[in-house]
Amino acid sequence: MATAFMRTVLLYVILIVGIRAMGKRQIGELEPVELVLMLLISDLAAVPMQDFGIPLLNGAVPIVTLLALSMLLSFFSMRSVRFHRLVCGNPTTLIRDGVIRQDALRRNRFTLDELLDELRAQGVTDLTTVKYAVLETNGQLSVLLYPDEAPLTAKQLGRAVEDDVFLPVVLINDGRVLRRALRDVQRDEAWLDGVLRARGFSSAREVLLLTVDDAGTVLCVGKEDAR
Repeated sequence: MATAFMRTVLLYVILIVGIRAMGKRQIGELEPVELVLMLLISDLAAVPMQDFGIPLLNGAVPIVTLLALSMLLSFFSMRSVRFHRLVCGNPTTLIRDGVIRQDALRRNRFTLDELLDELRAQGVTDLTTVKYAVLETNGQLSVLLYPDEAPLTAKQLGRAVEDDVFLPVVLINDGRVLRRALRDVQRDEAWLDGVLRARGFSSAREVLLLTVDDAGTVLCVGKEDAR
């Protein structure tokens, strides 16, 4: 039992470290190369976890090799646009000027039902309002509407709008003070204690979430059992 536990933990750590090293893009958007990599790694990791007759090193080496190969491909893709297109393919325009490109649908094995589903998911029900619909290399559909169909912006209306959008920074997460974030926003714990006391909290452990943005706006949410 202990052997199975340790082998599983070690392989899990190797996978986490390797995927973290690949970058966040691979985590959020799987292109064909990354999808194949994930499928292979899942199979390679499962075998040494279950079969104790296989040395752990025999399972770890192929996984590390694949991760290293993926990072090498990513490096060459960043250096060469032609290589990136060779490995990942090119985006394909499925709709141009409101007209469905049926040959593009067939080449990508993208059915009409799938196209309509993707359009509805983005709030589009009328094909004639779509100027471009592009199938990206990661399988997502980017939809661009005609200008007279797209929502108006303040710039198009010629109105000046005050910039009041600020990114909040989390300072307390489930009772834990994030001191690095506190330093990033140039605040100290004395300031944080004052904010908590002003809202009726005696310590950070009573707070579920506390954020502050560049305008100084504080959002504080207490735990349900804190009071």
